[in-house]
Amino acid sequence: MTPQRRTVVPGFGLSVADLIERVGLEDARELWALSKEGAEHVRSLATEEMMPGIAPSEGALEVSNVDAGEALISRLQTLSGDLETEVEGWQVDRVRSELGTDRYFHGIYYPKAFQIDPRKYVHGLAAAARRAGARIFEDTPVVSIDPSGIRKRIVTPSARLRASHIVLCGNVHLGAPLRKLSETLLPVWRYAAVSEPLGERLAEVIAFKGSVMDSDGVDHFRIVDGDRLMWASPETTWDARPKRFASAIQRRINTVFPRLGKVAIADVFGGAAGTTVHGMPQVGQLRKGLWVASGFGRQGIATSAMGGLLVARSILWGDERWRLFSPFELVWAGGPTGRVAGHLIGKWTRGSSAAAGALARYRERARLKERQREARLAEANRQAGTRGPPGPARRRPPPGAARPSRPQAPPSERASGGEGDSSH
Repeated sequence: MTPQRRTVVPGFGLSVADLIERVGLEDARELWALSKEGAEHVRSLATEEMMPGIAPSEGALEVSNVDAGEALISRLQTLSGDLETEVEGWQVDRVRSELGTDRYFHGIYYPKAFQIDPRKYVHGLAAAARRAGARIFEDTPVVSIDPSGIRKRIVTPSARLRASHIVLCGNVHLGAPLRKLSETLLPVWRYAAVSEPLGERLAEVIAFKGSVMDSDGVDHFRIVDGDRLMWASPETTWDARPKRFASAIQRRINTVFPRLGKVAIADVFGGAAGTTVHGMPQVGQLRKGLWVASGFGRQGIATSAMGGLLVARSILWGDERWRLFSPFELVWAGGPTGRVAGHLIGKWTRGSSAAAGALARYRERARLKERQREARLAEANRQAGTRGPPGPARRRPPPGAARPSRPQAPPSERASGGEGDSSH
């Protein structure tokens, strides 16, 4: 079976700065704390004792495609100070010592982030639910829902059920029962590849053992099975054949890590995530007894755990912290037109990221050449015994210009000089 790993890290699809601007620092701090709690809840479940073979691994590194040291300092202060998240700032030299490429500059290291196999996690959750008495009817579609009244009605092809609470957590796969809710999500398919075993050359180029993601969300990669590289990058807003992206991922790996040489691809796979217009998940009560927990985007593992905890605590104990998500309403994602726009925006984002990265690397090379030139000049001055660069060269007068006349001596000196000359 092809190895798969997903990173569990606190946060949302909306950037930290935009989150604070949208809801204010206090509410942003509470929302972030909820996402941290979701990540820790996953950690508590994803153990070898409860889910054999889950094999959690530690650490995640977010790297920048551009030289943005000041922005890094500001973000570190927000994460560690305002949001109380354990992070480390990595300078360019350290990033490049762990990742053998000049494509990346500064980095933010999350020591408490971790990776798990998502398939084993889902099957582990299902097994735990069955042990607790839950019944799971897989592959049973819901034809319709009547959410009115205290006891809501659910209709399937072969049965009718009643329930006091219904939680809509089908994401982009919700379908017919509440199509309007499905249309508030933009489906995004992301494709990943796993390489053939690369042997020792992989460790020689990539020393970092956790997951790596760039700050623009273009690439996400990690080492799996010791000497294989798993790389996620291409995206579409429609369901495409994963195999068609094998060569694109292969080229991308070669672009970022040319020292690896040609990397053979063993398998390519993809999956859909539902992304909201505002980048925040949909968590809350739509009407009495009808709940939604959806739209988690790429941060699905930690934030889906968070959403489940919020809904369950509200049903059982009346916890109303789900209202923190009220500012992020259900916004129509634009239907087919929205998918086209989303695809074009994604392509533009990737293109602008590539252009910004190329410009940053050009500026870095230019600064290096200037320092080398200054060093050579200083060395030449030292060998010549001078203390600094030579003064400005004497300028020649332009053609046709009158040459300055020599200064004339006073008349008395001219007269005495004449008599002395005549005596010789």
